[in-house]
Amino acid sequence: MTVLDLFAGPGGWSHALSVLGVRDIGLEWDEWACKTRVRAGQLTLRTDVALYPVWPWVGRTRGLIASPPCQAWSMAGKRLGLADQPLVHQAVADLAAGRDTRAKLLTACRDERSLLAAEPMRYLHALNTVGEPEWVAMEEVPDVLPLWRQYAAILRRWGFSVWTGILNAADYGVPQTRRRAILIASRVRTAQPPEPTHAQRAEPESLFGPGRARWVSMAEALGWGATDRPVPTVCAGGGPGGGPEPFPSGSRKTLSDARDRGTWTPRPGTTAGLQWALRSNNQAKATVRPLTEPAGTLFFGHRANECVWIAQPDQGPPEGEPGGPAVPEAIRITAREAGVLQTFPADYPWAGNKGQQFSQIGNAVPPLLAGHLLAPHLRVPLDPDAFTLAA
Repeated sequence: MTVLDLFAGPGGWSHALSVLGVRDIGLEWDEWACKTRVRAGQLTLRTDVALYPVWPWVGRTRGLIASPPCQAWSMAGKRLGLADQPLVHQAVADLAAGRDTRAKLLTACRDERSLLAAEPMRYLHALNTVGEPEWVAMEEVPDVLPLWRQYAAILRRWGFSVWTGILNAADYGVPQTRRRAILIASRVRTAQPPEPTHAQRAEPESLFGPGRARWVSMAEALGWGATDRPVPTVCAGGGPGGGPEPFPSGSRKTLSDARDRGTWTPRPGTTAGLQWALRSNNQAKATVRPLTEPAGTLFFGHRANECVWIAQPDQGPPEGEPGGPAVPEAIRITAREAGVLQTFPADYPWAGNKGQQFSQIGNAVPPLLAGHLLAPHLRVPLDPDAFTLAA
């Protein structure tokens, strides 16, 4: 019996399963995501999920995982999937009844990727003929929740217990406030969301046990601002008590090289009067989060590598006034850092150029969130410390 992972991407679900002691077989079309998976030692079939036959999996599938491509639905794209929703709902209903109308419906879709969200039902219908799978876990952007509710109604008729809803990855120790629509279904246990382990504010211990820990910050996940080793002061202008100036005022040299060599560690609220933050894109209303908070949702793709570290005045005279901080230029986030903020290991073997790596990372399921969702199905305890966060 195997775990089948549809639209497996670079291995968010697969890495979680490996930490839990289980291997899956991932079906994925993207060349570079497949190469990343192979480097990570994950079983992979490079194929189009919409064309691959279902019969090889009938009689041998314990669990089904699906994270269909989100570009058609995501706020980062044109969201044509919302206009195609009635067609996707029709495809799901037809497939659940054993009718394959995908070719006809696809001609009416405004985004050809929209219909991929119906593909898991093709597999589920075939597997249900032999009482499989035992459990199902699916994930997508929040706007897909109505579709997951349609899946839930069908699965309940087939004997599953099902839960659907929106979960925030930060509530499970992921250093990112990533909200996702989740479907959990099981034939052998009551489906319910995992108990949150973290909260926006730390909770005190009570009669019912220890309270939830505070959300994991970017600084904590990346190991920035640690006190167990010498940390140079981050500044670009110095000042009283500001320490040595790593780069003279007005220098055109960025801080990227120093960061990559491990000689520079950003610290929020330095004596130089700067606070480092992550800006999610270059739009006027972009999410900006200081290092003391989790990141906003990381998304890449057509605006690849758009997330940047920026320095903002934190105290003292404003920027540009006498004695105020000289703010260095924005620094692009690295794929390594973005991966860590998704709870991939710092040494995860991303394949491809920068754009291809960022596309994989932005579309991936955070492995730590996946671990929380999968552990109950596998009947194994989850050790969050097994998911390496430190960069």
